[in-house]
Amino acid sequence: MTAHRFDPTLLREYDIRGVVGETLHAADARALGQAVGTTVRRRGGSRVAVCFDGRLSSPEMEAALVEGLSAVGITALRIGMGPTPELYFAVHHLNADGGVMVTGSHNPPEYNGFKIVIGKQAAFGSDIQELGRLAAAGDFEAGDASPEDHDIRQAYIDRLVQDFEGPSNLKIAWDAGNGAAGPAMRLLTERLPGKHILLFDEVDGTFPNHHPDPTVPKNLETLKETVLREGCDLGLAFDGDGDRIGALDNQGRPLWGDQMMLLLARDVLKDHPGATIIADVKASQILFDGIAELGGKPLMWKTGHSLIKAKMLEESAPFAGEMSAHLFFADRFYGHDDALYAAVRLINALGSWGESLAAFRDSLPQVVNTPELRFPCPEERKKPVIEEVRSRLAAAGAEVDATDGVRVRDGNGWWLLRASNTQDVLVARCEAQDEETLASLRKTLDEQLALSGIEARES
Repeated sequence: MTAHRFDPTLLREYDIRGVVGETLHAADARALGQAVGTTVRRRGGSRVAVCFDGRLSSPEMEAALVEGLSAVGITALRIGMGPTPELYFAVHHLNADGGVMVTGSHNPPEYNGFKIVIGKQAAFGSDIQELGRLAAAGDFEAGDASPEDHDIRQAYIDRLVQDFEGPSNLKIAWDAGNGAAGPAMRLLTERLPGKHILLFDEVDGTFPNHHPDPTVPKNLETLKETVLREGCDLGLAFDGDGDRIGALDNQGRPLWGDQMMLLLARDVLKDHPGATIIADVKASQILFDGIAELGGKPLMWKTGHSLIKAKMLEESAPFAGEMSAHLFFADRFYGHDDALYAAVRLINALGSWGESLAAFRDSLPQVVNTPELRFPCPEERKKPVIEEVRSRLAAAGAEVDATDGVRVRDGNGWWLLRASNTQDVLVARCEAQDEETLASLRKTLDEQLALSGIEARES
């Protein structure tokens, strides 16, 4: 079969992603279908679930992907447009041998890409590189299969509702950001008690109202206005492909991923006392300390949804999460990140807490921190810069955790610098007990960036 070479920037650590028409084309989607299908066939499988998000380029990419799967004898189980978690659910519900989600996640509209499941596990790292090797060698199986259409939306909503046990009198504002989670969000809220106000639940790949990334405060402004105007108990928001969640309390203040994790961990640890709870290196020290105080075993791990899922399996952890608000439940669920399911569990946890979300937020130890900082950095310089910083810090005798990039403990705080796996940026964060210490940590970070020729200017 014909060999195909992917642009080297496409094959990321835990997914495949690029700019449509520049680094990513329909031919890439077809070759990926052949590579994934070949991998599944050689493992004894024959059926792969396929889903796509609401981006303008996604239907074309999905069609090419299905062509590739069919060409190597794999039956593509097409579930249509939906959020990434619906694809993960489909793999289990349809007992598929793998799955591919066409999605650009929270990236700008011109991006698209793929998240891949082989068997029931997310593909990442060497798995993704192997797909590239198969394509480059043209090492594909031969075959001919016809795709099948499957409507699983109602089964998916039934599964989300199954674990609801929260209060029945809440008023909640929901913001899908015109992303792929909108239609499922609408159906879910019809099944939940209380009053629900829906924002931007119509899918629109141009994202006309705001960018669908709930970790950026400006993207939560309309939700905040709605929560305050309507007197809502909380607000919930989702990213472009529905695997990340944002939350606002009744005062319109955000709860970030690590803060939501601590509320959710309370419930999980009641049913799994002493269990390991995993969070990524960007999470607050408050989370790790809080998990320990609740009797759990906190474990710091690398950022990346596939990396976290693999570590959960290795550690038999019932719950994990990232600062970016990918939240993973193996407790009663499948172990993958599903923001709509996380919303159900967050409402449950709020009921268990017994007070408002604002009261929970105010109960947390007071620290000051930066938001996630992003510094432009050429792709080929990202990892070398991290190594340079690590070497300098080691020579200076600093206390460094190298789990993922460098996380530096410094007096009454810490700072982190790591390479993004999805964009040409370095990602940083600082946290301290007071503003003066925070400023000092930020100064140290800026100095280290400058020593490696990176301008301390955020993207």
